Amino acid sequence: MEELIANRYVNALVDITTSEERVAFSEKLSAIADAFSDDSVAEMLTSPLVPADKKTSFVLDGLGEDSDVKLQNFIKIIGENSRLDLLPVVAKRLNQAIQKETNEYEGVVKSSNTLGDAELAELETSLKTYTGSTIKLTQEQSDLDGIKVSVEDLGIEVNFSKQRVKEQLIDFITKSL
Repeated sequence: MEELIANRYVNALVDITTSEERVAFSEKLSAIADAFSDDSVAEMLTSPLVPADKKTSFVLDGLGEDSDVKLQNFIKIIGENSRLDLLPVVAKRLNQAIQKETNEYEGVVKSSNTLGDAELAELETSLKTYTGSTIKLTQEQSDLDGIKVSVEDLGIEVNFSKQRVKEQLIDFITKSL
């Protein structure tokens, strides 16, 4: 349900802003969404004991005085409708809308070994050929015995695991006998 409501707000924001404004708004909203990871901030913004106007003022103070009027009005509307708790979802959806508009996505490569820049570039090129989208990959260390590439916003997940290949090879051999 939250996703549907957030989509309506994002669609309205996309309709009234330029692409440059959307990028700036996305950065500000992502910073606000990061503030929700602090338990005291999240509790204050979701508490029914705190009046909606105080919550809205709190978020607007976090934006700063030099923030865009459209963004301030957007936050005020969300606050008036008691939807400030949706700001992390709105930030995520706005980022997805920007990625879709620019056809540029972000992905994650997880492996136990660190890949070089050339290998990451080769993976990005392969994914671009496959998807037609520009994909910027970042690497994360994990205990995975293999490699996992995921681009969440495109619904792509590729996993090459030594253990899985070994299991499939054993399964193939046993079926052959």
